[in-house]
Amino acid sequence: MSDTPFAPRIVTCPQCGGPARYAADNPWRPFCSQRCKQLDLGAWASEAYRVPDPSATPTPPDGDDALRH
Repeated sequence: MSDTPFAPRIVTCPQCGGPARYAADNPWRPFCSQRCKQLDLGAWASEAYRVPDPSATPTPPDGDDALRH
């Protein structure tokens, strides 16, 4: 076996789409920068990302037509 470390992978930043080093020397991985990591965290905190609830029933539309059907 050789003692050479693996070459770091270059992945796509989930926030901006730019290249990001997926290696131990990138503290923001898989993001390319602290800014992208903070933007993603802010989106989660403001509930911009949501998982749909399949058990939720849709609300009927407003109006008289909704009552006739």
